[in-house]
Amino acid sequence: MIRHFLRDDDLSPAEQAEVLELALELKADRFALAPLTGPQTVALIMDKPTLRTQTSFSVGVAELQGMPFLVDGTKAQIGTRESVPDVARIIGRQVAAIVWRTYAQADLATMAEYAGVPVVNALTDDFHPCQILADLLTVREHKGRLSGLTMSYVGDGANNMSHSYLLGGVTAGMHVRVATPAGYQPRADILADAERIAESTGGSVTIVTDPAEAAAGADVVVTDTWVSMGQEDEKNARVEAFAGFTVDAAVMAKARPEAIFLHCLPAYRGYEVTSEVIDGPQSVVWDEAENRLHAQKAVLAWLLRARESDADGVADV
Repeated sequence: MIRHFLRDDDLSPAEQAEVLELALELKADRFALAPLTGPQTVALIMDKPTLRTQTSFSVGVAELQGMPFLVDGTKAQIGTRESVPDVARIIGRQVAAIVWRTYAQADLATMAEYAGVPVVNALTDDFHPCQILADLLTVREHKGRLSGLTMSYVGDGANNMSHSYLLGGVTAGMHVRVATPAGYQPRADILADAERIAESTGGSVTIVTDPAEAAAGADVVVTDTWVSMGQEDEKNARVEAFAGFTVDAAVMAKARPEAIFLHCLPAYRGYEVTSEVIDGPQSVVWDEAENRLHAQKAVLAWLLRARESDADGVADV
């Protein structure tokens, strides 16, 4: 069976730990693995604006000895000019894997159904699992572990980052707190999935409406933009709704003195975070941005290894 990485809980707790361990190894030796020798090609389809995603996947595929093939989604018009199943069958016959940064999670699932190769979610409106792997890698580097730590997310509880922090965080055995205004709660089914996973990992999920309450005693404080891509027309309403949810020095003071700050970027200083925090000594956002490269190389290598093991009649790694 071909394995895909479409949402955070596509990896079991043991598998997530294995991918993160592999990421640490690849960060220590960036050319330790060459699963794409040939070079084999990986399609990178970018429907949304991108800097970190395009850069990190392009560099990562090359360092795995493969050939990154960038597809401009605005020109390809997948789902409009040609159906997702047709595109999947066309591209899938020519590449080793497909990485797609797009809008609808359902389209990504359809791509995986028809492609015949591993498909990786490089961001959808519902999830951003590659970012969370990078964030978990960053936390592990700075804290030495993940299980038992408290990670507090302050901001839009209904966006893709919140959803992925919930799923990915509890998969790692973390206590995930989300502080968000009423009306911006995480999706009920995703929250239920996170709570179910937490029962088996020792993690937990807490949803509150007070940033200070969420940050109290936290090991990690996280935020994200209040206005995600496609929500630009809602900016004024969102700025008003999220008043009081800026991660500033007062919020960070509620966390543990050694707490670290994360932001997936781009950041809008003065809105979701102050310059004092994101440019301050507790911020590890540049490590976090770099770790997209190492985490994504690891998940690609892991998926390709799983496919090879299955083809050889060996159980998935």
